[in-house]
Amino acid sequence: MNENKGNEVEESLEDITGITCIYVPVNDVYESIHWYQKNLGYQPANNDLVEPGMKMAVLNLPDRNGNLPSPGLRQVVPALFLHQSDEEGGRLRFSWSLDNGKPHAMACFITPRIQELSNRFKENGVNILSERVTSGPNITFADPDGNIWEVWQP
Repeated sequence: MNENKGNEVEESLEDITGITCIYVPVNDVYESIHWYQKNLGYQPANNDLVEPGMKMAVLNLPDRNGNLPSPGLRQVVPALFLHQSDEEGGRLRFSWSLDNGKPHAMACFITPRIQELSNRFKENGVNILSERVTSGPNITFADPDGNIWEVWQP
């Protein structure tokens, strides 16, 4: 039983309210922008010119009306911050002992249409690492730099 002094409800402060971005190390920011647009639907979030030689870019997923979200306290879909980084800087993945040490995804996207996404990945030559069902269908895939992601349909 929860006891409150004088039946007052204690106000709980929130320390974390969401995730605003994921930093993604890539070899070529310009090429990676096009890959994430073509395969996942991400779009450049700022008005900077997208051009070869870029060192950094911010990508967001547009809403149903094509609008890009702005940062806020309740960020639900994180932006991707693409940063030029040599391979020695590492990539997004880790080895998981429960899966025989195979590289594992660092983040999982959600989709209502995984079959259509799977077809797009195959048409575009995306490196699909596995397809399985765990509380819904999952696809584990890698971007051209070896960053490992997962997509899941609930």
